Amino acid sequence: MKKYRNEWKYCCNAKDAGIINRRLSAVLERDTHSDDNGKYKVHNLYFDDYKNSCAKENDAGVSERFKYRIRYYGSRYESMKLECKEKINGYCHKESCQISLEEYRMIMEGKTNELIWQTERPLLKRFCICCMTRQFVPKIMIDYERTAYIEDIANVRITLDENISAADDFSHFLDGGYMRYPVQEKGQYILEVKFDYIMPGYIKHLITNRKLILSSFSKYCVGRKNLQSMER
Repeated sequence: MKKYRNEWKYCCNAKDAGIINRRLSAVLERDTHSDDNGKYKVHNLYFDDYKNSCAKENDAGVSERFKYRIRYYGSRYESMKLECKEKINGYCHKESCQISLEEYRMIMEGKTNELIWQTERPLLKRFCICCMTRQFVPKIMIDYERTAYIEDIANVRITLDENISAADDFSHFLDGGYMRYPVQEKGQYILEVKFDYIMPGYIKHLITNRKLILSSFSKYCVGRKNLQSMER
């Protein structure tokens, strides 16, 4: 049975992000991916079908939707994962599996009709079927810097994302040698709070700020719109 979690998103400025960051760092643990500065880089490669259904459904606020992406952290592309993120009525579920460099290359070369017979991982098989039947292909790369905190007992994860950028030079996804285009103005952050059932009161107090308003911000959709506007 799939487990769906709450996911709250907020847009905030550098001042508010700094206050929240200081509060969280005093009581919560850093994510294990964090470097000495408490941050790490996230690289995402998103896929969509020939109708751009995922982008359109997200933009329209369709209550049940999903999207596929390949993700790795920092420069550790040898540990990249295929992920499927689903949303139902505001709740989210993420499934992931690690893929090899060879599997990644087969995906990028459009050889999913061969890859589907070489794997027993259900997620990778479903993705291959989407590529074969709905013509899923790479659409955009989204990069950003993340500061993340975790609370294991209540399974809470809080992230602050900054320097969000978009690109579409897919041939350089693994080496990072591509031109990036800012998705937001400098100094803007995306705060995300994920939890299972109940948000612990003390954590809610740490992020409480009357200026913060719940948002449906999608890095994927905003990035695609920005790139499309540049192409016109």
